[in-house]
Amino acid sequence: MDGSRDPGAAPAIHSRSRAAILELLSLFMRDNSSATTIIRPAIPSRPATGLGWGLLGVAAFSFTVPFTRVAVGGLSPLFIGSGRAVVAAILAAFALTLTRQRLPRVRQWARLAVVAAGIVVGFPLLTSFALTTAPANHGAVVIALLPAATATAAVLRGREHPPVAFWLVTIVGAAAAIAFAFAQSGGFEQLDWADVLLLGAVIAAAIGYAEGGLLARELGAWQTVSWALVLALPLMAGLSALSMAQQPPSASPVQWAAFAYLGVISMFFGFFAWYRGLAFGPMAKVSQVQLIQPVLSICWAGLLLGESLGWTTIVGGLAVIVCAGVAVRVRLNPPRPEQNP
Repeated sequence: MDGSRDPGAAPAIHSRSRAAILELLSLFMRDNSSATTIIRPAIPSRPATGLGWGLLGVAAFSFTVPFTRVAVGGLSPLFIGSGRAVVAAILAAFALTLTRQRLPRVRQWARLAVVAAGIVVGFPLLTSFALTTAPANHGAVVIALLPAATATAAVLRGREHPPVAFWLVTIVGAAAAIAFAFAQSGGFEQLDWADVLLLGAVIAAAIGYAEGGLLARELGAWQTVSWALVLALPLMAGLSALSMAQQPPSASPVQWAAFAYLGVISMFFGFFAWYRGLAFGPMAKVSQVQLIQPVLSICWAGLLLGESLGWTTIVGGLAVIVCAGVAVRVRLNPPRPEQNP
């Protein structure tokens, strides 16, 4: 056996492999923007391309609720909520290391903790526990309040002064979501605990998205999400270990596939497509594509899970989606002050 080997071959192969991986990641990664904060895009505006990438991101997110519902059939909600974050955090750490991103500054870590608490810890855990009992189409309707809630959180965080119409439609949308939850719970006497968890998930995600939108100006959009995932990794890994000790994971291949989707696509690659769409823009138009997400989620719940679509779901979903759309549009396009002649 010939032991001679070209000493430059291994480094050359490693260099080519690294270049290929970087090129693949570059298809998704750009320092761009967020749906909650207007930031100048780093690449020229291409409406068709921006909408295409935005739709791809929304399509990826739209499977989150149905697949969570599938996964909780065989895995504990604590394992799903924490384990999916661990999977995404490992991928995020790999991407950050491969692209040699600089570490955030000390004050930015505190803000990343807010982002992580909202979108890495709060939303996944709360929705996982809620969907152990709530149907997927029910969860999709309540979560449809998220765009309006995110716009509200961004207004409060950024100390904006939107018109009265913004607050009116936001309140109507919240009232519609709560009324739907009450009606689905069997009446207006009590609110099911799953709805409380879903509303809490909406609030957590809204705060995380709003803070992340502002922080993306400094770190970049996908970098902000990735650093938040890495920051939350020790906590989520600990919760995953605790859940496995309490209830060793045992699920069918379909349930494991749903879990894998939640970790790899919903919490990681879906964000890349979404933020790339916002980068191409126009941002105000692309960001409103998110309003079709609950519609898609309800459709997947019917097609994949066989859930029936009642009139309360249709009316409640339309009311929440319309109010969220008007709230986002009013905030992004406030009326111009009248000029004195």
